Amino acid sequence: LGLALYAGSLCAVTGATFLYHDYCVIGAGPAGLQAAYFLQRAGRDYVVFERSHAPGSFFALYPRHRKLISINKQYTGKSNSEFNLRHDWNSLLSHDRRLLFRHYSRDFFPDADRMVRYLEDFASLLKLRVQYNTAIIHVTLERNGQAWNGHYFLLTDQDRKNYKCSSLLVATGTWVPNVVNFPGSEYVEGYETVSINPEDFAGQTVLILGRGNSAFETAENILGVTNFIHMVSRSRVRLSWATHYVGDLRAINNGLLDTYQLKSLDGLLEGDLEDLAIVKDKKGKLHITLRFYLENRNFSAGIDSITLPQDELDNFATRAPYDRVIRCLGWKFDFSIYNRSLKLMPGKGNIKKYPQIKPSYESRGTRGLFVLGTASHSVDFRKSAGGFIHGFRYTTRAVHRLLENRHHGVPWPSTVFPITQLTNSIIKRVNEASGLYQMFSVLADIILLRENATAFEYLEEYPIGVLAELEMQTGRKAPNGLFVIIMEYGRNFSGADKDVFYYNRAVGEAQHAWQSNFLHPVIYYYKRLPTEREMRVRPPEWPLPRPDAIHHIVEDFLTDWTAPNAHILPLRRFLENCLSTDLRNFFAESCFLFAFTRQKLPPFCQQGYVRMQGLLGSEGLRRHALQAGLLQDYTPTDLSGDRPPDSRDRSQDQLLRDHVIPVRPLQHLVNAKDE
Repeated sequence: LGLALYAGSLCAVTGATFLYHDYCVIGAGPAGLQAAYFLQRAGRDYVVFERSHAPGSFFALYPRHRKLISINKQYTGKSNSEFNLRHDWNSLLSHDRRLLFRHYSRDFFPDADRMVRYLEDFASLLKLRVQYNTAIIHVTLERNGQAWNGHYFLLTDQDRKNYKCSSLLVATGTWVPNVVNFPGSEYVEGYETVSINPEDFAGQTVLILGRGNSAFETAENILGVTNFIHMVSRSRVRLSWATHYVGDLRAINNGLLDTYQLKSLDGLLEGDLEDLAIVKDKKGKLHITLRFYLENRNFSAGIDSITLPQDELDNFATRAPYDRVIRCLGWKFDFSIYNRSLKLMPGKGNIKKYPQIKPSYESRGTRGLFVLGTASHSVDFRKSAGGFIHGFRYTTRAVHRLLENRHHGVPWPSTVFPITQLTNSIIKRVNEASGLYQMFSVLADIILLRENATAFEYLEEYPIGVLAELEMQTGRKAPNGLFVIIMEYGRNFSGADKDVFYYNRAVGEAQHAWQSNFLHPVIYYYKRLPTEREMRVRPPEWPLPRPDAIHHIVEDFLTDWTAPNAHILPLRRFLENCLSTDLRNFFAESCFLFAFTRQKLPPFCQQGYVRMQGLLGSEGLRRHALQAGLLQDYTPTDLSGDRPPDSRDRSQDQLLRDHVIPVRPLQHLVNAKDE
């Protein structure tokens, strides 16, 4: 039957007219608009298909109670825009400063309607090519050796119009409600349709199925008007502050935990929902029983003929009848529109609601099909922020860079620096980069060393899951070794059962940096690029294979890794040990001395002093260096006593002008004291 349907779909599109684009994007939510922005800036041929009349249709309905749980921090005390994005979880990336979410809401947890308005402005102000009221109902393949990936993607909308593209970007999110079928599930109301008016629940007893933010959001809304609320799910509650995963229960919604633990009638239960059954009595009350009690019984005969758990166990937890049962089980990806030829399959286990994709966000079954946004969260589910705007805005940019290299020969953006800037470059990025900070353990900065370690090439926010493919994916070469900079939490600090507030939870000494618990930078050094096999067999819970050397920068309470002794000095010495070189900065006087006493000058002297580069000396600068003890005083002593009072000052000024007193290149004077 599947083969017949596939053949029928091919016959149906044979001879049809197709509108061609290089890139087709399905979905004009945040991820789809972010992809469109990068494609437009690169001048690519693309179109975005959106089934609704406006972008961000998901946020027009969800969350039902309209309060987002993505933070909108107005003030950080800093003006660095990249740093501030670390605490702005709603803005998309663009060059237009008007399109920062703080201009749309001042609330720490904004209203969802503000997000709808923001996405509308993002699409219109940037003139993104979005085709609204276009629901793609079928996607299949057409084999063609001339196509970029050996095939074209054929799309059909609700009006039977056809489109063809070389690369398909799926940004539809997860919007199909998760439903559990069991006897009596027809009495269950869905989160997507249940009333949001608290007065509709006044004096009622409510059971909520689920234990995520949507379940607790629903409970929070009716907490003050119900008799009591019970919540049941197969797993224990996971608090985001313990797991460090923003998709777990957030504090803004956890009022039910208070009323449960403080014995105010509400409660949480654990159990497999598929084992439940609901029986409705003549008064309309809903009774909870177990499926096995209904075996070999006439379910439609009424409650009197059915054995309930309390008939055998008189203190059964859910023996009280409920007025309403509400399903809040989240959403899953819609696989229905994709033909089998695309081999877009669901994941396994706890990621079965997402499609199977590679760490490059490309489908495992079809080359050229990339999944963006929330639907791509299988790459870092329960690990990082890839399922949320503040995470996938960076992974979408990474996918765009991969596509630019693959299809257009544009290498991954990079900057080349002299080796003397290695420490400064790392410190700058770990202190301000938002992509590293939000997508910890997923995106990394890569430093490719040049021959003899005289310079390096810096690549930002590369997906570490495809590190072994770096040369092919980026168009950059790594023959001389590399550093990988990522952010990590402590190995044993995150988990639903972890006490993250224990007394000695923080590490302050640089020598114990490897024991840091909170988010902190980690630098991996490899003498050669890791292989695919090494990536597969890496130690459990390690984001990368075992390196030749590793360095943890000690955690910092202010997430400010600029302390000279605790942060910078240990990092510099680690880099020096890896490269067998001296990365210190020197005054010209020291470089002059090294030239006569050493066979090889430090890189700073080679690239600065020898080439006559640096800051031009002045009287004020010289006096500062003398007072700090950084230079010797070569001022001639006046022994005659016959000169006018101001003759000494005039002679010093004349000597400076005549270059009798050496004018030394004083590069990085403030930080250049010899260590």
